[in-house]
Amino acid sequence: MLNYVIRRLLLFVPMLVGISLAIFLVMHAIPGDLARMAAGPDAVEADVEQIRKTHGLDKPLHEQYWLYLQRLTLKGDLGDSFQTFAPVTEGIARTLPATLELATSGMLLAVALGVPLGIAAALRPGGAFDSALTALAVAGISIPGFFFGLLLMLLFAATLGWLPPTGRGSWQQLVMPAITLGLPYVATFSRLARSSMLDVLGEDYIRTAYAKGVARPRVVLRHALSNASIPLVTAFGMDFGRLLGGAVIVETVFAWPGMGRYMIDAIMVRDIYVVQGTILAFAAMVILINLIVDLVYGFLDPRITYA
Repeated sequence: MLNYVIRRLLLFVPMLVGISLAIFLVMHAIPGDLARMAAGPDAVEADVEQIRKTHGLDKPLHEQYWLYLQRLTLKGDLGDSFQTFAPVTEGIARTLPATLELATSGMLLAVALGVPLGIAAALRPGGAFDSALTALAVAGISIPGFFFGLLLMLLFAATLGWLPPTGRGSWQQLVMPAITLGLPYVATFSRLARSSMLDVLGEDYIRTAYAKGVARPRVVLRHALSNASIPLVTAFGMDFGRLLGGAVIVETVFAWPGMGRYMIDAIMVRDIYVVQGTILAFAAMVILINLIVDLVYGFLDPRITYA
């Protein structure tokens, strides 16, 4: 397993380099003078030229990327913000904990509600609960996150006054953003848990366990769920990456001071180093999560080997 982890970690380097190149080219393909936008509309030409020289924007594009890549790989330097002149790494370190708190809360909500609902539906397929769950799952997937967040704000903040509408600092401020972010994935996990459990519950070893007199809760939780969990773990890894992307919108709606909002604010003013750094950080987290999911497979199913 150690050799497998080392190989995967070594593959991270070319993947992140390719991602950084794609982000760099996209940001520079957008029309407009980056130095002029960074200096502001009222800046004199001398200030614009100073910014252009300070950030190397007067050099050819390939030289700009090469300098950026050198700083990134040798020093871990993601550059400085055009707006605040603070290092991008400091901005990411300040906002990343808020994003991880929100994303983890949303995912825990999705798993804690979705998996039990899916198991309950699988135990009585075709029943009233199964049909109701299917309808709710379709509704949960279909409603846009930002719209659902605004509805929650209108109900619980503006009308009832139970929860604060925006900000971060207390568990009450986390409730609505976490529900908004995690609810669509409750539907995803419930449907996946249902289909996985239906496949497993029809296996011969499940019928054998029942024939031996094993209690139904033990059969479902110990035998069936453990074998149906690999698709759920796969979905966890894939959906966590999507959930990080969804956090960008939710953080904007609820004024949550996370990395997604930090990136959106930078996009508005074309602060390219902040945009490049935050997207690269999101990509690195997704790659790392996928590695962890691959390693979890081996613990769930001993037949899986890492050649």
